[in-house]
Amino acid sequence: MRKIAILSLIAVSARYNQGIGQTMTTKDSLAEKMLVYQLSNGAWPKQLLDKSVVDYSLPLTHELLQKIKTTAIDHATLDNSATTREINGLIRAFKDTKNQAYLNAAEKGISYILSAQYENGGFPQYYPNKSLYRAEITYNDNAMINALLVLHNVANKQEGFEAVNAGFISKAQLAVQKGIACILKTQVTQGGERSIWAAQYDEKTLAPAQARKFEPASLSTSESVAIIRFLMLQPATNEIQQAIEHAIKWFQQHDIEGYRFDRIKDNLAGKYQRQLVADPTSTIWARFYHLEDNRPLFGDRDDTIKYNFEEVSEERRNGYAWFGNWPEKLIQKEYPKWKKQYKIQ
Repeated sequence: MRKIAILSLIAVSARYNQGIGQTMTTKDSLAEKMLVYQLSNGAWPKQLLDKSVVDYSLPLTHELLQKIKTTAIDHATLDNSATTREINGLIRAFKDTKNQAYLNAAEKGISYILSAQYENGGFPQYYPNKSLYRAEITYNDNAMINALLVLHNVANKQEGFEAVNAGFISKAQLAVQKGIACILKTQVTQGGERSIWAAQYDEKTLAPAQARKFEPASLSTSESVAIIRFLMLQPATNEIQQAIEHAIKWFQQHDIEGYRFDRIKDNLAGKYQRQLVADPTSTIWARFYHLEDNRPLFGDRDDTIKYNFEEVSEERRNGYAWFGNWPEKLIQKEYPKWKKQYKIQ
């Protein structure tokens, strides 16, 4: 009986140890794909060499693997959440699986973000590719803020980033401080009064800049909301407090009440069109406003600026988010909560 008991104990121990081994080598299918797509400089592309969009739902066929393999580092970007999306995903996968390959890849991505930051604290849309508008400091689609949020989590050892090598902490802390300084410098002033932020800036002069032909130099509401939310995560210094309060004031003064931006079916044409629709219950904001007089403005494919939405080409009217309620939750819930947290009157 004693011999059988010992043998049973050995068998249980073997199964236990085998289970540990399996846990330590568990793989996450999405994370495994992210490893494949990672570029040699630690970043990820948003598009492959043939301009097809990175889509993690697709199976890794031989043809797709060849496309991935031939995608150069010129495609390394922070645009459309590329690189930051993967870093966050790999950190989550490492937390669940303890697969060291995921943490290593995430750390390589963090190194890329640190290397992409300008000395003035800004981040480009692409790095090292500086063609066209790619070198501009880019808040557009939250590229810079997404990068700073990753570094914020590294610096504060939170959201799973406590697993990251401690050598990154001081670097991340410095990068976040530089990023905040850039944010404060680039808040657009109008007659000595702070307003909100543009979507992109010249990387040297810090002047608001144009990106694509339909994205003129202008105040940008959607991106400014993300900037304010990031600032609210930081200690409420006097300068940060003023930046937030002035931006909230600008939002409150430049809303568009009594309308919503909706898709309405044009029965005559037999298709849906995006239109401003009268709605007394709705409040919206334009995506872009004039840098000086705060008129809503709309860019078009031919590099023109329109001040009447109906004059925008049909393709652009239906192909871009020209209006939205981005600041609504910020104003109604998050800003009051932030004021209460820091006992701000």
